[in-house]
Amino acid sequence: MSKIALTPNASGNGVFTISAPNSGTNRAIALPDAAGTIPLLAAASNTAITATPAELNILDGVTSTAAELNILDGVTSTAAELNILDGVTATAAEINLIDGGTARGTTAVADGDGILTNDGGTMRMTKVETLATYIGTKITGGSMVFIASSGVLSNVATVVFTGFNASAFDHYVFMLQHVKPVSDNVLLLCQTSTDGGSNFATSNGNYHSSATVDRTGLIVSDELGNNTNEFGASGRFELYAPHVASAFTYGLAMSPFMNDNDEMKNNTAFAQSASMRLSAEDTDAVRFLFGSGNITSGEIVMYGIANA
Repeated sequence: MSKIALTPNASGNGVFTISAPNSGTNRAIALPDAAGTIPLLAAASNTAITATPAELNILDGVTSTAAELNILDGVTSTAAELNILDGVTATAAEINLIDGGTARGTTAVADGDGILTNDGGTMRMTKVETLATYIGTKITGGSMVFIASSGVLSNVATVVFTGFNASAFDHYVFMLQHVKPVSDNVLLLCQTSTDGGSNFATSNGNYHSSATVDRTGLIVSDELGNNTNEFGASGRFELYAPHVASAFTYGLAMSPFMNDNDEMKNNTAFAQSASMRLSAEDTDAVRFLFGSGNITSGEIVMYGIANA
């Protein structure tokens, strides 16, 4: 039989009292088979501690305050729901961007940027190029759609455009802004290609303007001057159904210009507003150039007329 020994402290003079509860029921308290100190409760209580020592040991090393632990009070998330946050690397500022009250910025959008979309219930990040392609498929027939710009021109020999797409566009419009030559009294021409711009039709007689005049290109503007007070050609040049390989490609110029006498004129007055490529072929690139000399300044912008 095990024995119970109560060992007094020879240096102490207090009385150690063990009190029995006011109960008519027999009670048994088992002592653990281990050495150590039994912790005491600060207040009397009839509530039994149901946690195991292993469960209580989970608190060993916890440094949270009661206020910090109370943050969890009322949390109804499951472990699976909380685990969704496992691996999240976004900052609070980044997460706050999806807050509906976040101010809209003016950061420029460029190729390679991403847009957050809801893909049938799944949130995905997609590139703006993909979005642009999709939006392009929703453009209604007959709409004029921007394709490309030459940018500001400065002493260049030619301006090439390769953005032809027969599946998207029937016709094309080129808008000219003060396209001016280095040389004086020269034609602004448009030459066609069937191999994406590697080669162009350049021979005299490959093209005809009004009255079956042989040309080295479609006529875009006539007799442009280069004086200080002359500002080149502005207006539009249209190219009709260049993808139809069974027919000639027609061009129509509607551009006012200043000629070598500082006079304001237009292509229609010179009977040079219409011209054609004398070959039935699928044109997939064009280039603009002057009959001689470079393009000193200006800008040319390409648009497509969406398929009906």
